[in-house]
Amino acid sequence: MVGVALEGRGKLRHVQLYDGTLTRERLEESLAGATRLFTYNGSRFDLPFIAHHLGLDLAASLPHHDLMYDCWRAGLYGGLKAVEAQLGIARNVVGVNGYEAVRLGERYEEHGDTHALERLLAYNREDVGNLLHLRKKLRR
Repeated sequence: MVGVALEGRGKLRHVQLYDGTLTRERLEESLAGATRLFTYNGSRFDLPFIAHHLGLDLAASLPHHDLMYDCWRAGLYGGLKAVEAQLGIARNVVGVNGYEAVRLGERYEEHGDTHALERLLAYNREDVGNLLHLRKKLRR
């Protein structure tokens, strides 16, 4: 699964690609018009994963900014959820972390568990959407 949050005209639009929709072409279409890519630990995880599985080097096509390093410079360490908690960024989907996200994906893929998929989509949506809140907090 790959999630993208696109900010424009004061609104946030989410794109979530998975199963048959997670293709190089669909991801490129989703990012059309984007001028910069923000991630959290994307330099070490997301971008290499996408390059390996989709053959798409996003860092070569878009300027990339990994917010994790900004957090480190500000003395904020840990995964995205830990940093969000330190900064008071709320989450509606509780009890899900990276490990649980993988388990939810497996339950959906292996057993067709649509409840697991819905929870995974909600978790992913918050992950990418909260990057905007993180950027704003770090600017202060």
